[in-house]
Amino acid sequence: MSVDITDHIVVNALGVLDNPNVADTGTLVQTSDSLTIDARTLADAHASGVTAINVTLGYTMGDFDPYPHTLREIETWDAIIATHHEHLMRIDTAADIAEAKRTGRIGIIYGFQNAAAVEDRPERVATFARQGVRIIQLTYNQANQIGDGSMAPGNRGLTPLGREVVEALNEQRVMVDLSHSGERTCLEAARLSRQPVSINHTGCRALVDLPRNKTDEELRLVASQGGFVGIYFMPFLNASGHARARDVVDHIVHAVNVCGEDHVGIGTDGTITPIDDLDAYRARLAEHVALRRQAGASAVGERSDTFPFVVDLRGVDQFRELARLLEERGYSSTRIEKILGRNFRAYAETVWGG
Repeated sequence: MSVDITDHIVVNALGVLDNPNVADTGTLVQTSDSLTIDARTLADAHASGVTAINVTLGYTMGDFDPYPHTLREIETWDAIIATHHEHLMRIDTAADIAEAKRTGRIGIIYGFQNAAAVEDRPERVATFARQGVRIIQLTYNQANQIGDGSMAPGNRGLTPLGREVVEALNEQRVMVDLSHSGERTCLEAARLSRQPVSINHTGCRALVDLPRNKTDEELRLVASQGGFVGIYFMPFLNASGHARARDVVDHIVHAVNVCGEDHVGIGTDGTITPIDDLDAYRARLAEHVALRRQAGASAVGERSDTFPFVVDLRGVDQFRELARLLEERGYSSTRIEKILGRNFRAYAETVWGG
């Protein structure tokens, strides 16, 4: 029987609100205005028990002009929430997460997966913060003006500009997300930041040695400063590329052993509504992977024969199933509740305020 998560706060520290059966997954970059947030998307989100989702908006990669594209993306999400105000609300503070739970709406956290839109102007962080952006990931897989991503061969640390950006994020009480960052960038940013930092979607490199996964040193440092680590539901959790639910649990268990139970959660990096026709999706996936490779944006472990999600941990029961599997591992209800969302909320209160 599934674990009852009805009364739990469930926060997906990096997720997607979309019906992937309608969206065109063959394009290199899915923009916010191409998302399909229809009746099924909303019904599935409600049925899953999720309280809040950090959605990716703004420039991540591609041929867009980063700053104006990012401003348009924010406007798009403002319009989405206004259109579906009975179902969605923007999250600005930790208290808003509880309010979303109380009112039965899905909280939407505005987050970037690349700080490229800041360009060489750290003062833009304040602009984004005023527009509701609560999380800014420093880099994507490639290098940018701030530092190296996980696939950049130089493994540089923060640039001088990157240090200014971290300071600006602290000043504006915006989360410093170190997902996708290179190891030196991650360690240096965590040490520099005056506020706790996060790695909102990752795996553990001690279990699977791939660049998108974080070393124990990175995980331990983030946790020791009061930060947050979210484990994703991604192929990088198994060396074969075919990750299963048990792999997600293994990485959560390892992260808890390294970080402590107060600093680990989930950031699935996927949708709640599942893809219905996996055979048809395989054909589109090959094209998408090829496009990412051509753009130099793919990570080691991305292949056309591996799904970018955990095939037996998807759909509206994904959080309940995870809770059940953690219970099978001997985790208490209190620890499971922390992993599902309480830890993220506590971290948010530290950075954003109540």
